[in-house]
Amino acid sequence: MSHHDGVSSLPKAAVERARHGADAIHSRYADSWIEELFAHLRAVDFVDRTTVIGAELLWSALPFVLLLSSLANERVDDEISRHIGLNAQGAHIVRGLFRSHPAHDLVPIATALLITFAGVVSVVQSVQVVYERLYGRDHHGWRDLPRYIVWVFVLLALLVAEANLNTSVHGTAGEILQALVTFVIVCAFFAWTIRFLLHGHVSWRAVAPSALATALLWLLLAIASSAYFSPMVVDDSKTYGTIGVVFSFLTWFILIGGVVVLGAALGAVWLNRRPR
Repeated sequence: MSHHDGVSSLPKAAVERARHGADAIHSRYADSWIEELFAHLRAVDFVDRTTVIGAELLWSALPFVLLLSSLANERVDDEISRHIGLNAQGAHIVRGLFRSHPAHDLVPIATALLITFAGVVSVVQSVQVVYERLYGRDHHGWRDLPRYIVWVFVLLALLVAEANLNTSVHGTAGEILQALVTFVIVCAFFAWTIRFLLHGHVSWRAVAPSALATALLWLLLAIASSAYFSPMVVDDSKTYGTIGVVFSFLTWFILIGGVVVLGAALGAVWLNRRPR
């Protein structure tokens, strides 16, 4: 074989190796849990659904905080800063978004209540659609409005209990304990949420994987928020002014939507592959 033939055979050999490598990757990917996860995410329109949930959370949460800040004698926005994990500088910027003196004008209060109610109902309905698609259940639409209202009251009760728990937490050991308690509460809440929104047609054993995955992702988001969102709030405030903080809120709410959807999808994958 001539030197020219040897050189020309090199590209062919490289192409063959690349083709074999691609086939090996495809064979590993085919019928894997990753492929199934992406299939579930496509089924629930992951990007669109998380964006919609994030926007609905912003739509409902900010008017609600404005309402509470207007009626209460204590600052409610500090709870938002705590949940996001903001430092002192970030929390100071967030305080500038909300009024510090209570007011009792009827029209703004009624408007905030209506906007909050519509936003919260939209959030619960969007989350319900995710669970219905992953667990193969029919959508009941507005007939489930009483369930949405009950869900909201349960969530508010948990938020109040969690806020009271946080006031008694001090030191590293207390923070670890709080993280464990938060994990258990979030896991139990989402397990109940899935069963409740699906009318009890799914067993506790079937909802456990999604609830566990959601709780774990929730903790990871909380850890990442503490390191990431304080600089983000400060930078957005410097770049866009006070309204820039709203962009940071929207990002955080979209990530929450991603936690809910991805946690449910991971649980569905584990549930489907468990018999194998």
